[in-house]
Amino acid sequence: MWSSRLFWKLFLVYAGLNIASAIVFALIVSGRQQTQVDEQVRQRLHDSAVIMGSSLEGVFQQGPTESLQKKVKKLGKETGTRLTLIDMDGVVIADSDQDTLKLVQDMENHKNRVEIIQAISTGSGSSKRMSPTLSEPMLYYAVLFKEEEQPEGVVRVAITMAKIQEEVSAVEKLIWGIALVVSFTVMLLTYWVVARMIRPLTILTNAAESIAGGEYDQKLYFPQHDELGILAQSFNHMSQEMAERVRQLQASGDRLGTVLEGMVEGVIAINERQHVLFANESAGRLLFFSPEEAEGKPLFESVRNHQLQKAVTEVLNTLEPQRMEVELESTSDRILGVTTTPLPGEPCPGLVIVLFDMTELRRLESLRQEFVANVSHELKTPLSSIKAYTETLIRGAKDDPEISQTFLMRIEEQAERLHELIMDLISLASIESGNQVFDIVDIELRPFVEICLVDQQKVAEAKNIELIVEEKEHGIKVKADEEGLHQILGNLINNAIKYTPDQGRITIRWEWDDPNMVLLEVEDTGIGIEEKHQARLFERFFRVDKARSRELGGTGLGLSIVKHLVQSFNGTIGVTSKVGEGTTFTVRLPRG
Repeated sequence: MWSSRLFWKLFLVYAGLNIASAIVFALIVSGRQQTQVDEQVRQRLHDSAVIMGSSLEGVFQQGPTESLQKKVKKLGKETGTRLTLIDMDGVVIADSDQDTLKLVQDMENHKNRVEIIQAISTGSGSSKRMSPTLSEPMLYYAVLFKEEEQPEGVVRVAITMAKIQEEVSAVEKLIWGIALVVSFTVMLLTYWVVARMIRPLTILTNAAESIAGGEYDQKLYFPQHDELGILAQSFNHMSQEMAERVRQLQASGDRLGTVLEGMVEGVIAINERQHVLFANESAGRLLFFSPEEAEGKPLFESVRNHQLQKAVTEVLNTLEPQRMEVELESTSDRILGVTTTPLPGEPCPGLVIVLFDMTELRRLESLRQEFVANVSHELKTPLSSIKAYTETLIRGAKDDPEISQTFLMRIEEQAERLHELIMDLISLASIESGNQVFDIVDIELRPFVEICLVDQQKVAEAKNIELIVEEKEHGIKVKADEEGLHQILGNLINNAIKYTPDQGRITIRWEWDDPNMVLLEVEDTGIGIEEKHQARLFERFFRVDKARSRELGGTGLGLSIVKHLVQSFNGTIGVTSKVGEGTTFTVRLPRG
């Protein structure tokens, strides 16, 4: 309360008004008291003059005498006043302030004194002036004395103003003392009243400050049933509403923060000065900056990209959303889709930047285009051959049995190649889409591998290639689909035979890789694969040597199908190779 400016304003105003009222009251009472004392003194002087005049009967006929002077002097001493007897001609016949009759006789004529003139004309008179005899201010009061209705002289009584002022001062001291006591009492009462008035406001202010500081559990209780009680109830209701609103906002903010942080897309909010207000982790990952360190700083201190900066500046100037693609300068292989949207408000408070990693999408688009081109090419070649052979036969070649037989065999070969390509495409599409259903069972590798080798035996014998089986431990099983595993092994062994020169060797081996996986290897002594081609080996239609691959046959989809089948069985596949020494395909499958 001592620090409350409102308290001190009210207290000082009320205290000032009370003190001013006390001063005005004291001044008014003091002035009235001055008048009242003056009147009382005049009345007392009048009474004294009448009484003393009655006791001095016959003195005006006698004139000035020593006995009269002594008597007047004695009366003046007894009454504490100056007593003067003046005849009708203004001659002083006695004065209590003179010691001898001689001095009285030397006094000047008083006929022109104001109080004497008034007394002679009206019966009494008074005046205030400096006494020429005593040289001090005095109050004079004169009364006309008559004997037998005949004016004989004037009895004048005088008193010094100092004595009157003593009486006035005593009364004034009492008045000011009372005023001081009343002022002090009123100030205490004012303090109590103002403090009582301010206390609810102080409590309300403190509660409001606490709410502003985030403490929404504030409750007020005023026992009064007046406006303060109603205000307390309204305040409590308001604090509850605010607490609920803040809780909802915090929950909504938390949810929004979780959503933004969980988004794959990068989100950045900046103000009109391009300072970062918010950035999620995805934005930091995509643009290679720390969101925590960038917050509150200019965005382009952390992100160096001219295209993005230009787009942000343009949106802030035009207030029109923009979409664009940005290629990062630091990593030319990463492409970002950028959407910039201004925040609502006048003037524009900033904008939101949403970042999409378009790299994979563009890569897939490129792969799709390449895939379409490859499929078109792969389909075009056999179809062109079939069409050419067919046209030749139609034009007359069919009449030559030997040529006709040769062309028909070529047509059959191309049709078979076309059939294989279409079947591989259907198989690959089915596996990639996830629509193909596999029957996962435990398969013992030894007998299964031997069956697969039987299928490839004639082709291997034609090139005099030795097929070797190495089983590190008997009875090893894997979890896979039988048809799918047969396709995996068939493709790997067939490729090994195709790219292994005559008199070569192909080894199929398997062993435990860890307690949960089985390692299956197909190793050949073939021509090998350069390291730069190994990463793309499992892509669709990828061939290291396109001419040689077409010569050897195949659709270019075999290894891609193998990779997807292995992944469908929760396994992995890899390759190691050295040019001129051979290639090893390594498949890891779950243990059966």
